[in-house]
Amino acid sequence: MEQTLKGKVALVTGASKGIGAAIAKELAAAGAAVVVNYATSTTDAERVVHAITTQGGKAIALQANVSDAEAVKRMFTAAKDAFGQIDILVNNAGIYKFAPIEAVTTDFYREQFDINVLGPVLTIQEALKYFPATGGNIVNISSSASENPMPSTSIYAASKAALDALSVALARELGARNIRVNTIAAGPTITEGVKSQGMLGTEAEQFMIRATPLGRLGQPEDIAAIVSFLVSDAAKWITADRIKASGGLQ
Repeated sequence: MEQTLKGKVALVTGASKGIGAAIAKELAAAGAAVVVNYATSTTDAERVVHAITTQGGKAIALQANVSDAEAVKRMFTAAKDAFGQIDILVNNAGIYKFAPIEAVTTDFYREQFDINVLGPVLTIQEALKYFPATGGNIVNISSSASENPMPSTSIYAASKAALDALSVALARELGARNIRVNTIAAGPTITEGVKSQGMLGTEAEQFMIRATPLGRLGQPEDIAAIVSFLVSDAAKWITADRIKASGGLQ
């Protein structure tokens, strides 16, 4: 792979598995040193680091709950100590829980908004302290559900819609500092979370496949490739954008 990110340092939240792990590996393959953030999955995070370093890349794993301001500050301090700077922030950490509106509790609501919205706010605040004077890149991983929510996804979809709005507002706020902010609205993607929910092999999976023009569900690598492009100089004229990566699923 062409070293389009050589000399850059990327911090990817929620990178111990699934889409986040694929993003971390993709950015490392493009030459970036990578901070693999995780909340609880130490073994999985170290496995991602090992996969990167055995290919000659640079990576470390750092634990932090992204909704904890002090933990986020410690993570960025450790990242700077390890690599000297931060050039790229990918907010991938997220939580999705579905329930009919009658079953939604304040804890159910807060958990998703804390991780999906407050988390990116806190990490972006810290990243701005460490981005070089020449600028930086932020990519927020959203969901096609923010635009086309299904029943029982109201709180999750609302949290991702908030992330979409946050991204556009920050792109306009930070553009003068050459900091680009973009969002990827990922469609249904085969991750460990999807597998654990028992979706694969069900009629629901087949329905989504039939509704997708490209005839399959997404893979984490599909999203990772778009992230790698967005944070490269090839995308230097792209900001405040929401790229829908769903295989055409509307």
